Formats: sequence, structure tokens, C-alpha cells
Amino acid sequence: MTDTDLTRRGAGRSDLTWLVALAASFWGLSALWRGPLAKEYPALAVVFWEHLVLVVLVSPWLVPAVRQLLSASTRTKVSVLVIGAGSSALATTLFTAAFRMGDPITPQVLQKLQPLIALALAALLLGERLKRSFAFFAVPAVVGAWLLAFADPLGVSVSSATAAALAVGAATLWAAGTVLGRAASAELSFSHLTALRFGVGLLTLLALSGVTSTSLAIGMEAAPNILLLAIFPGLLALLLYYRALGRTPASRATLAELAFPLTAALVGVVALDATLTGTQWLGFVVVLASVVGLAVHEHRSQEPSVAVPDRAEEALVATDR
Repeated sequence: MTDTDLTRRGAGRSDLTWLVALAASFWGLSALWRGPLAKEYPALAVVFWEHLVLVVLVSPWLVPAVRQLLSASTRTKVSVLVIGAGSSALATTLFTAAFRMGDPITPQVLQKLQPLIALALAALLLGERLKRSFAFFAVPAVVGAWLLAFADPLGVSVSSATAAALAVGAATLWAAGTVLGRAASAELSFSHLTALRFGVGLLTLLALSGVTSTSLAIGMEAAPNILLLAIFPGLLALLLYYRALGRTPASRATLAELAFPLTAALVGVVALDATLTGTQWLGFVVVLASVVGLAVHEHRSQEPSVAVPDRAEEALVATDR
């Protein structure tokens, strides 16, 4: 299939980039509940109980999801394993650990690296072709994310090798989850993909707890925060996300996910008494304009910035040629 064919077909479909951005906005709320929990308990324990609540909530979908997975291709099975074990369990643990370290750099670094990694993976694994016009949205979005992340954008230093490793690891795993989620949506419904993500994630966390001898005990006072964390940034966000991902190219989705740090910045200012510098507010506006601009352009333009097969199945076929 030629670039012209991909572009023409992509322009005629209903794009759901805006829904990815909405889901990512819910992720930005997690600091309200994850921060206090991470200060009191091991990151692995927090993420385990978060996943346990999620598995209970999606339990009606689990058996049908497993049946659907067993009849799926090997590619989809591997994708689900990576998404559940890596993007859900391990990446969320790394992200939570960054809060426990008290390092304000790490959670922001991972959001700057993720789009770059995901764009490369989308081109490599899904055959998505980026037009030159994509740079008009991607470059400002990444620059804006950098400005938003750091109060002094020219004076950034990562003194801890551990913090840097957490950032790169989480960024890579979340980026892989975006791309592989797009691939798996060819054979799995969004509800089943969500259930499998949390189920595989929970089993992975149990294994990690045993290997690392990490206690999973938490106090009852943590229950409200765990429940809120599971419902809003967890289940609701993922249902919206996977609903949109089957009809949104991974290249667009990964920029739309920059709504995450936008929401996080607003939460910090409004609810956590944080302050933003002038350059951070500038970055906020630039990222918002880039994400909204990309969504509008892809929806209305006859020449979208991302040439992509009309269906996720065709994207998978394209990579086999």
C-alpha cells in the first residue's frame, strides 16, 4: 500500500486523538493520590494494591478476554505480555518509585522521552509514515514539554544515575505500550485489552514481590487513595485510551499523551500549592497548542501528517512486507 493510499484512507476515518488526550488528562490526576502513598509505602506495594482493585473491577471481562487472547496471533499474545508486565506493572512501579525518591526531575523526564521513543517504534513496528508537516506539531510539543518540566530549562542536571535509569526505563515501557496497544487492538476489544493489561500486571507484581522480598502490606488508611487511584487514572483512563487507540495512529496518540504533564501541572498549581515559572507557563501553552493543533489538523485536512492504514490489522500486515 502506497503513502498516497494510506493518507487518503486515514483522512476519511474518524480520528480519536482527542479521546487519547482526555484519557491522558486523567493520568495527570494521579499525583493527588500516588504522591502521599509513595511517601509511606514501597512503590511495589502501592502498585500491587492498585492493580488488585483494578482486576476486581474488570473481573467480568477477564474470562472472555483470556479466551479471545488464546485464539489471537502470537504477535498479539506477546504484545499483551509486554503491555501488562512492562507498561502496566513495571513502568508504573518505576514512576511511583520516583515520587518516593523525592526527585522532581524523573517523572517529568520520562514524559519528554516517551514521544520520541514511541514515534520510532510506531514507524518500525506499525509502518506508520510521518509527513514533513508532522514536525510542525512534534517539535514544538517536545520543546514545550521540556519548558514545562523544568523551572530552569537551561540549568537541568540529573545527579542520580538511579533516577536517570528510572526515567529511561519507564519512558521506554510506556512508549512500547502505546505502540503495542495499537497493534493488539487489531484482534482484541478495548475492554478485553484493558482487563488483560491489569491481569498480567497483577501477576507480574506478585512475582516481583517474591523475587525482591518486598512486603505488600499497607494500612487501612491508604484504602481511599488506592481506590481513587485505581478508578480515575487507572480504569477510566485506560478504557478511554484503548477505545481511542484502535482508531488513532500511535504517532498521533503519543503526542496527545502530553496532556498528562499538562494536567499534572494544573493539579500541582491548583491542588498542591505548586508554582510555575514564566517559562513553564510558556511550555504549558505550547504543548496545549501543539496537541490541539495536531488533533484538528488530522481531523480536517485532506493531507494528514501521519499516513497510516485505515485499520490496525492493515498496519500489522504492512510491517510484514
